[in-house]
Amino acid sequence: MTVHIPPGEGAPLVRIEPDDRLVVLARTLQAPDPAMEGALGHGAGDGARFGDSCLGQALYRHRALFRNAADAPVWSHLALSYFRGIVPAAAIHELVMARPPAETGLLRAEILLTTPAAFVLPRGWQGTADRPERQASLEYIEVQPAALDAYRDVMRRYIGPAAATLVRANRIGTFRTMETAAVLYQAPELTIGWNQIHLCEVEADGFAGFGAEFDAALREIAPDGGFAGVFADLDRIRTVRRWTFNDPVVEADAALGRQGLPDPGAADSPGGCA
Repeated sequence: MTVHIPPGEGAPLVRIEPDDRLVVLARTLQAPDPAMEGALGHGAGDGARFGDSCLGQALYRHRALFRNAADAPVWSHLALSYFRGIVPAAAIHELVMARPPAETGLLRAEILLTTPAAFVLPRGWQGTADRPERQASLEYIEVQPAALDAYRDVMRRYIGPAAATLVRANRIGTFRTMETAAVLYQAPELTIGWNQIHLCEVEADGFAGFGAEFDAALREIAPDGGFAGVFADLDRIRTVRRWTFNDPVVEADAALGRQGLPDPGAADSPGGCA
């Protein structure tokens, strides 16, 4: 299927670049009990307790597997907490260290950094409440350690700009790629690892991957390769360990839509950082 995406049309964006990189505390959780989810959701809606450096939090509930290359059981939730500069010690203590993992359902806690030029949101992002047909696509990816620089370069040069085209055209909600900087905790029973998490809001019904949409956008950037050429390079150095669809439980991360650099593809994009 051929997809046509008019260049430069749509909503202005914000892009997180090297000087603006955000730090994310991610927690992979097994919390099937409604009371546990309620407690997690309450905490995710109260990022102000961590001070001005906290840009918000979000909580996602697993709905379905899209792709799976691991035998590990499926976890129930992913929680993301966004910060400027550094994750405060108080946040790590409360969210990771203060209570035994068995009480909180914690399977893994890690510090992520946003990938330059590949963390893109529409300016004024307010979550997906007005698009109930969309679900959060979460990819857990393992890149070969020796190829991390090459992977980051492909994301910066090709995937990020192509994703920005799709976000601007409202084909996807956001495109947020994040790299693992440090694993703070991993439960022995979690027998799967990754060093990248990609978050994107898509229409899950009938979703067959990003091929057609990204191919159209990539041909404007890499006309000799398109999707097949660019992703062939990626597939040689990475493995998608798990790809899931998720329901947003809490999206208290609107401040992300006021960060970063204004979108150069929209003439009326407001300038400066929020």
